[in-house]
Amino acid sequence: MLDDTGYGPSFRRRGRGNVLTHTLMAVLGAALAAVLLLVFYNPGSGGSGISLPGSGAVPAPAPAAPLTGGDQAIVTKVKPGLVIINTNLQFDSEAAAGTGMVINPNGLVLTNNHVIDGSTKITATVAATGKTYPATVVGYDKTRDIALIQLQNASGLTIVPIGNSSSVKIGNAVVALGNAEGRGRITAAAGEVTGLNQTITASEEGGSTASETLTGMIQTDADIVPGDSGGPLAGSTGVIGMDTAGNAVSDQQQASAGFAIPINTALSVARQIAAGHASSTITIGYPPFVGIFISSGSASSPQAQAQQEEQQQQNGGSGGSGSSPACYTSNADLTVPSAIAPVSSGTLIIGTICGSPAASAGMTGGAVITAVNGQAVGSPDDLTGTLSRFHPGDTISVTWVSPSGQRSISSLHLTAGPPQ
Repeated sequence: MLDDTGYGPSFRRRGRGNVLTHTLMAVLGAALAAVLLLVFYNPGSGGSGISLPGSGAVPAPAPAAPLTGGDQAIVTKVKPGLVIINTNLQFDSEAAAGTGMVINPNGLVLTNNHVIDGSTKITATVAATGKTYPATVVGYDKTRDIALIQLQNASGLTIVPIGNSSSVKIGNAVVALGNAEGRGRITAAAGEVTGLNQTITASEEGGSTASETLTGMIQTDADIVPGDSGGPLAGSTGVIGMDTAGNAVSDQQQASAGFAIPINTALSVARQIAAGHASSTITIGYPPFVGIFISSGSASSPQAQAQQEEQQQQNGGSGGSGSSPACYTSNADLTVPSAIAPVSSGTLIIGTICGSPAASAGMTGGAVITAVNGQAVGSPDDLTGTLSRFHPGDTISVTWVSPSGQRSISSLHLTAGPPQ
């Protein structure tokens, strides 16, 4: 289940409504397609490491001590380095759960981006000790679904043994471990590698236009289920991949298929994040936050955006048009505003979050943003690109038109928002 909550670089994208399940289309070989789930649980629904201040080093893929004795030996070796991740998604009125791998003794944890996506609070419980730590986001790469979090005031933790994904072969025995179904404990599923270098494209259930493609994935017949996201796919030499997706088996004749990001790839991205090297795909720390719900896509007409949003809300079983409050604390009762600013182009605000910079400036649902720092913006995707250049603490000038047609220019001080 991909938690594509859609907080843009500085706002809340209204891309999924209250739909709690998200799907993947996995292209196996050249033509065969199967519906998959990015596997986090939503109960509402090679070289030296790089130092990160206060957290130590990110390991390089290196030979780990060989594991012997079969599947149980793998579990015994890997499990002490795992954490159970729980997140609150305040603006979605939801919570979620996943898994993480400790990659340095001072609490640096590797997980999927979709595990922490949209979170306003993160905690992690060490499987070996039961101790729970608050966690902060070090950084993430949304396009490759990789994230690092830091357990606060942690030390002396056991790290997972790291294998080498470049040496993995079809037929290798593996074990997938994780917080299956969000039960709060680590369970294991044995299998073997059934494919290499697979490509999967993720999209939201309900026909959302949002999607992402992950390449180079390891395929396994181990039963990877919701809650396992961010956990290890491990073999006799250690962790070879990070559990990311699995199919929803609907009958006994359908075989399990799981997908993992190769550990070499995940750690390469982790080193860039730990070193503070932001890029077009890597975000360091938290994104800036304006505090608005918007739709998604490339339509520049606010009226077209409203129609799209209304359709998405109806498909999700909630929302619709009607009278809107001045601001929202979550998207639970978000409705498409009945009155829309009389402009032909710009990004429609579906609603604002109470106490946010946008709400403090007087913006409400039905207002339309037409420019940022004097640069014209049209579609929601256009606004996303414009705002992605800014950081928490920056001050921006936003031109917007109220539902009654009044044009305003507001100075907004960007705060830190949930990871997207």
